[in-house]
Amino acid sequence: MQTTNTNSEPFAIHVAIVESDPTFLDALSKVVQAAPDMRLTGVAGSRAAGLALLDGAPADVLLIDLGLPDGSGIDVIRAGARKWADCNIMVRTSVVDETHVMRSIKAGATGYLLKDGPVAGMVEEIRSLASGGSPISPIIARQILMHFRQGGTRRAAGKELAAASSSLLSAREKEVLGFITKGFTTKEIAKLLQLSQFTVRTFVRRIYSKLKVTSKAEAIFEARTLGLVAD
Repeated sequence: MQTTNTNSEPFAIHVAIVESDPTFLDALSKVVQAAPDMRLTGVAGSRAAGLALLDGAPADVLLIDLGLPDGSGIDVIRAGARKWADCNIMVRTSVVDETHVMRSIKAGATGYLLKDGPVAGMVEEIRSLASGGSPISPIIARQILMHFRQGGTRRAAGKELAAASSSLLSAREKEVLGFITKGFTTKEIAKLLQLSQFTVRTFVRRIYSKLKVTSKAEAIFEARTLGLVAD
């Protein structure tokens, strides 16, 4: 994680960036620094560094890449929405599938742009976001519309989905997942189930693999979506 000296001008839009691609991060940082009404307050290149960045002074706009080397950018979005309540969060990524789009929005993102346009154009997008707008790439907007249009069909198929998902995890894996959703640590779960921490970690890895997720937050979201645990 890196931080930059911030200026105290009242008009400045303070921007923080979490981006895994060093070349893209450098280009985006230069664009922000060159804008007369913006101040770059910090940059990070990983999930861990992004979460650490949130311990500093809040930014007005937080730009986040989803494909971070050590986990999902959605974790940073969720933490950012909680710690920097007044910050506007924008996803800037190459990930276009509906699952990531909806998870990002539910986690707290108010903008979602693909890396298919010139970096220089981000200046206006940042200004739009800071002034209350929600910049969204057309293909992403279409996915969001389709998601809500299909909402009725999905709800009707909810029981079938839950039934089909019931055999996805073993009884013990469901038990471990249940404790995870309640906030228990690996050590606490091991004690409750009278298992070793190594065994519990093995169950957790299996759960993540079967649910095709990479973090605790995503596992809980996916499990609830599939009806494996109660909301």
